[in-house]
Amino acid sequence: MIIDINIEEYLELKVEIPLIDVRSPSEFSKGHIPEATNIPIFSDDERAHIGTIFTKQSKENALVLGYKYANSKLTYFIAKSLETAPQKKVALYCWRGGMRSHKFAELLDLNGFTEIYVIRKGYKAFRNHALDSFNKNVRLNIIGGYTGSGKTHILNILKSSGLQIIDLEAIANHKGSVFGGIGAKRQPTTEQFENNLFRQWKKLDFSRTIWIEDESFSIGSVNMPLALYKKIITSPVIFMDIPKEERAYYLVSEYSGCETNSMITAIKKLSKRLGDLNTRKAIEHFENAKYFEVAMILLNYYDKSYKEGLSLREKEKVFTIKLPTTNHLRNAKIISEFAKTGNYY
Repeated sequence: MIIDINIEEYLELKVEIPLIDVRSPSEFSKGHIPEATNIPIFSDDERAHIGTIFTKQSKENALVLGYKYANSKLTYFIAKSLETAPQKKVALYCWRGGMRSHKFAELLDLNGFTEIYVIRKGYKAFRNHALDSFNKNVRLNIIGGYTGSGKTHILNILKSSGLQIIDLEAIANHKGSVFGGIGAKRQPTTEQFENNLFRQWKKLDFSRTIWIEDESFSIGSVNMPLALYKKIITSPVIFMDIPKEERAYYLVSEYSGCETNSMITAIKKLSKRLGDLNTRKAIEHFENAKYFEVAMILLNYYDKSYKEGLSLREKEKVFTIKLPTTNHLRNAKIISEFAKTGNYY
């Protein structure tokens, strides 16, 4: 049985149903619904060829070519679909809920699948729904602090205490500086980052406060949804003011074990901002395992950069808490207690 549903209905399904994306591999790689499995009807080359025939000849000729490509793979489509959805209940989509998804649904229906949900208007509907969700009126608590303050650790401690958080760096696979990608998984595309973020965002209770780390618009190679970024830069910031030396020791514990060439490459990327002398000193210190000295040089730049960004915020929305160390458990408790006062909204 084939059932057309809209994206809201799919997202509210109470039972988890395997999801198939029938678009081409390059379309899928650029961005897809996070839980989807790609079973492409056409390869990238086939799709390009069909598009060329459509443009230079006719729609009819393009359809004939499309059927030719697809018909040679029908057995494969059924086998992969059964592998993905052995219970023979499945949801699927293409770009706009058009011919690709409906023809695939008909194939599965003819071959014993009992429930086939086709997402109306396809992936485009999901994208519109996901991006629109970030316009929702929510209350954010922003955790701020200079580099090395342990903001991500604080977030996760708050999460373990029952508070709601969004860990943007975890979703982006990047810690936010030129060193942020060292040792991390490959970053998603910006489009996929937004999709993955939406899946976390949708799980939140918007009647409660959401805690987020203070981030730039770009996190490594991905950009934040503009609507969410605007909320972050206009929301109150609880700024942890921790001595530079303490933060340098923390950075040493975080990065001293990283691969040497990767660290030196990252330092060189900052050469224009650090200056030639400081760049050479930082590299020399790193090669001689003087990691504290490296961290202090880098923090001189990062502190100045962060301070400039902080100065652009409304002063009455920046609440500074002086903390003597990077003791994350202690600092998380202090921040949580401060937030309970509610005096900063």
